[in-house]
Amino acid sequence: MMEKHVKGTGKHYDYLLVGGGLFNGIIAHEAGKQGKSCLVVEKRSVLGGNIHCREVEGIMVHEYGAHIFHTSNREVWDYVSGLVEFNHYINSPVANYHGEIYNLPFNMNTFSKMWGIRTPQEAREIIESQRKVVSGEPKNLEEQAISQVGTDVYEKLVKGYTMKQWGRECKDLPASIIKRLPVRYIYDNNYFNDPYQGIPKGGYNGLIEKLYDGCDVILDTDYLEEKEELSGMADQVIYTGTIDSYFDYCYGKLEYRTLRFEHELLNESNHQGVAVMNYTDGETPYTRKIEHKHFDFGTQEKTVVSKEYPAEWTDGMEPYYPVNDEKNSALYARYQELGEKEEKVFFGGRLGEYKYYDMDKVIESALKFWREKLQDKEKQD
Repeated sequence: MMEKHVKGTGKHYDYLLVGGGLFNGIIAHEAGKQGKSCLVVEKRSVLGGNIHCREVEGIMVHEYGAHIFHTSNREVWDYVSGLVEFNHYINSPVANYHGEIYNLPFNMNTFSKMWGIRTPQEAREIIESQRKVVSGEPKNLEEQAISQVGTDVYEKLVKGYTMKQWGRECKDLPASIIKRLPVRYIYDNNYFNDPYQGIPKGGYNGLIEKLYDGCDVILDTDYLEEKEELSGMADQVIYTGTIDSYFDYCYGKLEYRTLRFEHELLNESNHQGVAVMNYTDGETPYTRKIEHKHFDFGTQEKTVVSKEYPAEWTDGMEPYYPVNDEKNSALYARYQELGEKEEKVFFGGRLGEYKYYDMDKVIESALKFWREKLQDKEKQD
């Protein structure tokens, strides 16, 4: 079991894990298997980072946004499914454009509804015709999207959603944000191509408990306010907070997009008939509505629905999505150089590396980090 730790007891640890999310959970689990001791310091009152779930009326609510596990990496799948049992949830979201409902990802169900067609050939011909409005190399996100899916799909299912997500017009966003939109000329609503998909039965808290089992934990504590004292309690520090805050923003602040959630308990058994509904028009202020019970095939009498509002990040807000444009990437590179000079501190995870990660990629990264940096360092020592 995880144990609470009180500072000042004089206990010393092999690793101080700053942040109690998925990345450090993997480090904790691997360290525990090697008989190493870990102290976790977490700002929030619970462990789990953004995959933490909260129970409401028997429904596990993804409090910090929908998290659907998917991977093509068999090692990663075996790793997590060896710790907790997963259900067979397959992500099949729908898009709501002014009340018109379309299947996602873009597939023959989408095209049939949009154009009244039946065959892949008909869909290809329409998209090919509409792509011609973009000539040469796409100069921005709008042109990139149209060059892939045509004008109709772009206008109804990409433009408004993307504008809300990033807080900018699509013409003002770089083409690199949408490198490749998934387009399928088959009737298939499975959003991910990965062979391994699902959600832990009963939510992610059980997985987090397994990963941090055996660790001592200090909650409701900002590591940066007590950096020297806390760092002195361990041989190595694994820091998964924002890298610029660690260095007191000496080069300036990195930019993020953030999310705000409105959770609502409704006295009905089934509100929207799907776990994830994207609102793709520009007028609806939120991007998605999540009905959490459908992640676990729930049959409860009530339901919990969450509206997701993207926003520009400011101090005190949760940083979700790094803005990996040229300016911020250059700024991160300067902080990364500082990080590499730290003798006992390693930086990892989404915030420590200023990089967006899906959950399986977080696990891949953490395992690689453990094997190549921490274990190698121990061998050198």
